[in-house]
Amino acid sequence: MRTTHLLYLHGFRSSPQSVKAKTVAFQVQRRHPAVRWWCPQLPPSPRQAMQEIFTGLARWQQEAGFERLAVIGSSLGGFYATAVAERLACKAVVLNPAVKPARDLSRHIGEQTAWHNAHERFFFEPGFVDELRVLQSGPLKAPENYLAIIAKGDEVLNWHEMTAHYGRANVCLIEGGDHALSDFEAHLPLILDFLKLA
Repeated sequence: MRTTHLLYLHGFRSSPQSVKAKTVAFQVQRRHPAVRWWCPQLPPSPRQAMQEIFTGLARWQQEAGFERLAVIGSSLGGFYATAVAERLACKAVVLNPAVKPARDLSRHIGEQTAWHNAHERFFFEPGFVDELRVLQSGPLKAPENYLAIIAKGDEVLNWHEMTAHYGRANVCLIEGGDHALSDFEAHLPLILDFLKLA
């Protein structure tokens, strides 16, 4: 069965204006116009972010229904994408996914600037770390539903932790690379093949 609806979840301090999000959006619109695409701007609160994601998905299903949903997530968005995929048993592509964001983001409590707009600021509250702990999932229920793109050269997240968590899934382990996956377009054929877009 082909994927008819594709959700993209951006990372911490990021937005739908990220290079990866815009690259996927362009490819979907150009090559798979029948696929419904959604890349929401996620709020700083993980609990609120997940509420908005599932509210949007419910609205999506009511409006058009979906035969098959898939989700792509980058960094913190990969953590959220995993939470979605675990709940809905759908396919997920995770790009340098955050595995222990409660630990990692506890160092970022305080005022933050948005990556794509230095004038846009938000406050990352201590309570958001607890919200991340609540969302933390255990071992993957269906590893075959996942494709993990992981760069050994990630300067933000530990590739050993990522591969340990997604080790039973489909893993593309990149020698070198970086957290942003600057060579992202080179991995698009693998991603699109895995998603089997309508």
